[in-house]
Amino acid sequence: MTSQPAPRPGGPGELAGRTVARVGYGAMQLARLHDDRPAAISVLRHAVDLGVDHVDTAQFYGDGYVNEIIREALSPGDDVLIVSKVGAVSDPGGPAPLRVAQRPEELRAGVEDNLATLGLERIPVVNLRRMDAGITVPAPADQVVDLDDQLAELIALREAGKIGAIGLSSVTAGILRRALPAGIVCVQNAYSLVSRDEEDVLRLCEAEGIAWVPYFPLGGALPGMVKVTDEPAVLAAAGRLGCTPAQVALAWLLHLSPRTLLIPGTADVSHLEANLAAGAITLDEETLAALDAIPSRPFAFPR
Repeated sequence: MTSQPAPRPGGPGELAGRTVARVGYGAMQLARLHDDRPAAISVLRHAVDLGVDHVDTAQFYGDGYVNEIIREALSPGDDVLIVSKVGAVSDPGGPAPLRVAQRPEELRAGVEDNLATLGLERIPVVNLRRMDAGITVPAPADQVVDLDDQLAELIALREAGKIGAIGLSSVTAGILRRALPAGIVCVQNAYSLVSRDEEDVLRLCEAEGIAWVPYFPLGGALPGMVKVTDEPAVLAAAGRLGCTPAQVALAWLLHLSPRTLLIPGTADVSHLEANLAAGAITLDEETLAALDAIPSRPFAFPR
């Protein structure tokens, strides 16, 4: 008897011309399991077994470790759409674990590094991680690179078959509009119920049929940032619905727009299951109105 595939968490969405689950998996947190490789592989395998077919990663997650876990845990038969990103690199010996790497030759090197650690001949989607919005860090003058030069390099990599499609991360609506002729398939920006600065980017994504993939969906990812799960309206909704505040926050994002795809990350199996279950939560009009009334606070990187 042939086993049936797991239903897609959150129902079907679309990314780079493919139908994918609207709740995917962000693999960054697997770096926390650096000393327990079997556990990291188990978490990712469990996500796929539960219907996840969209995994977000980067070479600089765990200095290549996360990509290695993806390579070991997944096989072509899993048919998982892998999305990676370039624009920064690991810098373990530096003042911060990451450094900006925006120059075209660095973007190409980043793609090559991702290909090597993932064990792929082509990465389905590669996001250009810019420094225009959300979390930004001071960049030296030689890292202030024109968008057109960056896109030209990524288009060349796409034409060479090394990447399948181009996305953007941490960009303004103006940058996205300039990039549209390159065929942008997704945008990853910091966005949550308590930090809705990027509404204009979301609406442009909707108008252009581009996937909207918010990161930091619960806010509070760094010290000093507001947490969605602390909001009284979120706590009240969770109590009425019999779910967790985090599930309310994720469900609100899915209700916000049909273009929304989520990539919540965790290294814990129970949290993984709860994140995926958020895709089945229905928010009634009264609950949505109460959540929509929560004030948005400008997103700022804690200094």
